[in-house]
Amino acid sequence: MPVESHKGRGATRNTTPLRFGLQAREMDGDWLDQRMQIDGPAPKRRTSVTIEKPRTILTRNKSPDIGFDRSVNPYRGCEHGCIYCFARPTHAYHDLSPGLDFESKLFVKPDAAALLHQTLGRKGYTPAPIALGTNTDPYQPIDGRWQITREILKVLWELKHPFTITTKSDRVLRDLDVIAPAAKLGLAAVALSVTSLDPKVHATLEPRAPAARKRIAAIRQLAEVGVPVYLSVSPVIPHITDHEMEAIVEAGAKAGAGNAFSLPVRLPHEVAPLFRDWLDAHYPERAGKVMATIREMRGGRDNDPNFHSRLTGKGVWAQLFRKRFDKACRDHGLGREKFKLRTDLFEPPSGDQLRLL
Repeated sequence: MPVESHKGRGATRNTTPLRFGLQAREMDGDWLDQRMQIDGPAPKRRTSVTIEKPRTILTRNKSPDIGFDRSVNPYRGCEHGCIYCFARPTHAYHDLSPGLDFESKLFVKPDAAALLHQTLGRKGYTPAPIALGTNTDPYQPIDGRWQITREILKVLWELKHPFTITTKSDRVLRDLDVIAPAAKLGLAAVALSVTSLDPKVHATLEPRAPAARKRIAAIRQLAEVGVPVYLSVSPVIPHITDHEMEAIVEAGAKAGAGNAFSLPVRLPHEVAPLFRDWLDAHYPERAGKVMATIREMRGGRDNDPNFHSRLTGKGVWAQLFRKRFDKACRDHGLGREKFKLRTDLFEPPSGDQLRLL
């Protein structure tokens, strides 16, 4: 008998990882006895928020696979609940599960904008595009209350610093008053991720993310005010969403996206068993076929962690997906080159105080 309802969540379990030598959780037997005597449905899992006070906010990377070398993530965990999210394993560092905990036990960084302002004012800082949304979504539901993403964008706009945003939420439109003028100067670009146009697939794949029609509408509104927009058809899940690839490209192109990219699903660390459980729960008739194809793209494993192949995949299935995607982009006039953002307009802060906050 379940001790709580998982309805509306992406993961089907909440196992504590053991990669870092943490103790596995054990349910208290007496409490379970009491719980089973209570009448009525299992209580819903609530979302909790913990304030985090980091010392730094700018994350650097040297990956040859990624087109940026710095990023900012105002939140840890993501309420969207996408079952495939490669950021899920990061919750293990907090003795929390990459499963349901990742979706419901969130961390916020209220000082993110102030920390960023300080960082950009350091002597010797050299500007390059800062990526938002590289780990968890900067426009997940709790940003409606905390609005940390907006405060970060205001700092970047104040200093004329280039930035990119990756999201699967139409909430990005809230900040058009900052994004649009930045884009006009060549300082901003936005990527909207659309994984499936099918509401039934979306309901379990990305249970708390906005519907695809809202994301397509957001592409249209961004493009109409001159914001360079990428369409991200990512991740592509074989035998679950790959048949929609061409339709998504067509919808994004008609909405005004200028560029597009696509990546096959990745299953690092604890994501693989979570994804397997999700398949068993929602697609048991094809679970084996899905995993067999993923392993074929990943060198016989659930996941390939190696540079140069971890994002693109390899083998006949990966090649087929790339060829189909490239053809769809050509057919609908979508570019594959990156939007170039300016760095020459950067104005280092003149003091410690944020003029716009």
